[in-house]
Amino acid sequence: MSIHAVSPLFVGRARELSALGDALVRARAGASSTVFVGGEAGVGKTRLIKEFTERAQDAMVLVGGCLELGTEGLPFAPFTAVLRGLVRELGRDGVAALVPGGNTRGLARLLPEFGEPDKEGAEARARLFEQVLGLLERLAEERLVLLVIEDAHWADRSTRDLLSFLVRYQRAAGRLLTVVTYRADELHRTHPLRPLLAELGRVEWVTRVELRRLTRREAVAQAASILEREPSPATMDLIYARSEGNPLFVEALLSESDGGDPLPESLRDLLLAGVERLPDETQELLRVASAGGQRIEHDLLTAVAGLDDNALSRALRPAVAGNVLVVDGEGYGFRHALIREALHDDLLPGEHVRLHTRYAEALERDLSILPAPRGAIELAHHWHSAHDSTWAMVSAWRAAAAARTSTAYDEQLRMLSRVLELWDQVPDAAERIGADRHTLLRQTATVAHLAGEYERSIALASAALDELDPDADPIRSARMLRQRGLTRYDLGRPGYIDDLRRAAELVPADKPTKLRGQVLESLSRMLHQPADWPEKLATAQLAMEIGHEVGDGNVEAHALISLTWARCSYADMESQLGFFTEARRIAAGSGAYNAMMRCAISESDALEGAGWHEQAARVAREGVTESEHYGLARTSGTFLSINLAEPLVSLGRWDEALEVVQHALDLAPPAPYRADLQGLATDIALARGQFDRAEKLLGSSRSVLARGTYRDQTVLPFLRREVALLWARGEMERAVEAAAKVMEERDLLESPRYSWPLLVSFARLMVTVAPPSVGSAAPSAPFGAALAQLGAALLGRLRELARELEVEGELQEAHRLTFVAVTGPEPGAADGGAATTGSDDSMAAASDGAATAGSGGAADAAAWQVKAWERAVQAWAGLGQPYAEAKFLVCTAQAALAAGDRQGAAARLARAKELAARLGATPLLEQLDGFGRRARLSGGSGPEGADGPPLGLTARELEVLREVTSGRSNREIAEALFISVKTVSVHVSNILAKLGVATRGEAAATAHRLNLFP
Repeated sequence: MSIHAVSPLFVGRARELSALGDALVRARAGASSTVFVGGEAGVGKTRLIKEFTERAQDAMVLVGGCLELGTEGLPFAPFTAVLRGLVRELGRDGVAALVPGGNTRGLARLLPEFGEPDKEGAEARARLFEQVLGLLERLAEERLVLLVIEDAHWADRSTRDLLSFLVRYQRAAGRLLTVVTYRADELHRTHPLRPLLAELGRVEWVTRVELRRLTRREAVAQAASILEREPSPATMDLIYARSEGNPLFVEALLSESDGGDPLPESLRDLLLAGVERLPDETQELLRVASAGGQRIEHDLLTAVAGLDDNALSRALRPAVAGNVLVVDGEGYGFRHALIREALHDDLLPGEHVRLHTRYAEALERDLSILPAPRGAIELAHHWHSAHDSTWAMVSAWRAAAAARTSTAYDEQLRMLSRVLELWDQVPDAAERIGADRHTLLRQTATVAHLAGEYERSIALASAALDELDPDADPIRSARMLRQRGLTRYDLGRPGYIDDLRRAAELVPADKPTKLRGQVLESLSRMLHQPADWPEKLATAQLAMEIGHEVGDGNVEAHALISLTWARCSYADMESQLGFFTEARRIAAGSGAYNAMMRCAISESDALEGAGWHEQAARVAREGVTESEHYGLARTSGTFLSINLAEPLVSLGRWDEALEVVQHALDLAPPAPYRADLQGLATDIALARGQFDRAEKLLGSSRSVLARGTYRDQTVLPFLRREVALLWARGEMERAVEAAAKVMEERDLLESPRYSWPLLVSFARLMVTVAPPSVGSAAPSAPFGAALAQLGAALLGRLRELARELEVEGELQEAHRLTFVAVTGPEPGAADGGAATTGSDDSMAAASDGAATAGSGGAADAAAWQVKAWERAVQAWAGLGQPYAEAKFLVCTAQAALAAGDRQGAAARLARAKELAARLGATPLLEQLDGFGRRARLSGGSGPEGADGPPLGLTARELEVLREVTSGRSNREIAEALFISVKTVSVHVSNILAKLGVATRGEAAATAHRLNLFP
């Protein structure tokens, strides 16, 4: 009776197969997802994936496995395997045709078939990641794609980073299902895969499946399938007790029990029992193979074993027949990693050293046996395992260079760190590698920065600087100071400007050099404070000139961008656009992709700040397209999506903006980018009355901003939105208190672009709770005297800020005009509250009106108000911002009505309704309808006529109610309207009766609630 080494029957995995099948169905429908499959060694992960892939017959199956090498895996090993398989199936040209932009030089870092890799640097890694995902996206356009990554517990950090990138951004890929397997029992507390699993587990489209052990009934079914008969209960009791339901151990124990010998006592004995029944020459060859790793190429095994092909095949055949080894492409793999581990652990110390030395010597003779960079990295591993300090150091230095070519920065860092560790053990270390210790420290610090190990980079740079005398070696000192300064900046540590300034001092200024250009460019880019602006301009100018003279296009382009941005005036954008064009030309000519993306980001941001919304959207959209071409869509491209969505919001193209935002969010951008994107979606949600959605979006942004320190461009809009939501929900006291906190804690004079919208929003809130003339104890304060008093005080502070805040460009001028219209003429002010920095002639006329408002009575004040609002509305219309135009047309209509111009009020109301309906701005539409009905204007949609007075109030009663709402006493009203106090008293009584209220305060509150006055 025959015995199968592996069960022909697949048992006990119906639930897991169902979960994978459901994910496949979703992927087939276009909803990409990832499934992590975990389980202990031997529990059947590989068998599960084999059964699943065989059932996914309509899918293109791409499989790659992580390879163990010492304490870490080989960089990008599974993705190199996937790419190699695609080349075998589609050909090199076929794969190249699928790469976005047609540039495969990024993929050349994984496979040499694609030519020479492109330029190194931080963006090279991003381009590689983009191209891998882009390739999968194109494949998924043609058919369903199933990507399987096996043994992720062995993944090196570079592989984990690429896997994380693919999982986060795969939603854009379409019909793609990613399945990742890992050993759950390997994940000790400090295992690097644990935080990745936890982090990705929070992604909406990621699920986890844990393979349990078999039940006794399932183990019996497995055993019966293997034996082709039902095992005896006694045998099964013993086997199940020993295996504890692990399928691999059930198979091994069944194989041993059938021979009649006692069952092995230990796991090691169990795993090696099948090996020990093989011929001696096969066992020896398996020990040799175990030192080579889980998978070993045929040519390498031949070289190390010292056998010809016939002898090698003769020795291998029993191992394959006995299911210890499996044929894997051009090499061999152990059927289970535990078998290899047991064999390798069983080697004697001398045997261990001898075998690894033989592997190292074979690779030294012919490194091309293995693909790059695997050959160099495995060579370093074998010399290190052979305990040969000299060659371990030399090979680690070479492996670091190979890893750099693949942008495997973590592997490169590990190799360079090994060189540092072995430095003192090799007397002629510098001669051996052709570099001194300082060069080694500088390279390691740079790579640590690229790998995200910022603390370590700073420590290494500081150690290098401690060994240098700046006076004796200024060049090296400057390089290290620049490196430490850049790293400190990325880490948010103080001292980065000091490092960069000191570096600039050390680099000789007698002649232009590439290093001097780099140092000055870095310094100019990091100078952000207003006090540093002259230094920023001068430094950027000099860096640009040096970059041009020495032929460093990257420095020249970056410096020109910094220079253009620093001197860019929102009031004179036309003169600056040519410099952005020139910077883009220089960057393109030098292949400086990062500079090209920065140029698109800076130019689109400047255009939006100037109020050139259409142009800003065009530049940002072109930048997004370019980012896809250069393989930077999910880095620079995601940031540019913010710069695209912002002008779309301004232009009222809200649905289009939401599509941009959602697409970018689907790519799981970095947290700060996500907060900015969600902020733009919050603005639309608030305008459309989707307050629950706005609250959810704000909560998500709040959690991001709480974890770091961010610039005004992110923080001030967020704070404005928080106050706006409280106001929209009617929580007036909390809204005012939140605004007060912002005004107390933030310097609102530093960033006019982001402060002006906030000042306008806060001013509207304060005028609502405290009409400008409300006294500290006015009984008619619509929301209570205490809140009115606080609002009045804050309104005064806002006026002070507006007088000091700079105004630059048409957009900021529109905000200023709106602020003046909101707050009205200040008591005793000849300019109606206009900011002192504003010089627009149009405000002079408004100021003239304001000057007479105090003496000319309510009619003059109303006329001034109409003019002020008209100018604000015209400014917003000129900028092409329909929501702002509609929102402030309401105020203009209210002012016109108060001035007795019913026809003008109706026309403005109709225009506002048209704009608001087009935008879907529900709260504004409701306000417009309510105002139209109450005022009985033709713009309203109520049943009342267009010409009747609102709420039955006469024109004079409306004038009196307006003064009551402003908190004035009967005597003050009489003086303002040139009527007697007794007549005012009669009007007030009529007003209370018609409004159905008992007090002046209730009348004022009703007027505010019904928006009778601006």
